[in-house]
Amino acid sequence: QYLGDMHLRLVFDGEKRVQSALPEDLDKLRLSPVQALARAVENLRRRYGAPVAQPWTGGLMQVHGRSPDLDSSYFLDRAFWLEQLRAAPGGLVPAVPARGGLVFARADDADAVAMLRFSAAALFASDRTRISSALYLFKDGRWSVFQPPQPRAD
Repeated sequence: QYLGDMHLRLVFDGEKRVQSALPEDLDKLRLSPVQALARAVENLRRRYGAPVAQPWTGGLMQVHGRSPDLDSSYFLDRAFWLEQLRAAPGGLVPAVPARGGLVFARADDADAVAMLRFSAAALFASDRTRISSALYLFKDGRWSVFQPPQPRAD
């Protein structure tokens, strides 16, 4: 578990599908989990480009790269979030509801945060490639949970 209800899966690209990295793979590569995460973000940027934030709707920003299926992976790109924080020192509230989705609002924009709460819940509920039902806060260079995950429906 990484943060909130989010779990990370490090993978190796294959010709037709990805293969999950195992702890033994990291040992062979002499990478700690933190180093492996940094390498994964470097590889993501090299192969699919740096993330771009574009206006979406209601004050929300949508993040994307050159592979829509992997847009959610940019949640892990610390350099991107630090850059975004320069324009919003009060913090950022991102949501990662599905594999291909990453949106955020400025923490000081109450209307956009309200829109994000609704949009993220709807996207999470409607998508089979769910990632997280929580909202997160990136402020002062650190991550925290802004809105806890929804209770699991069994």
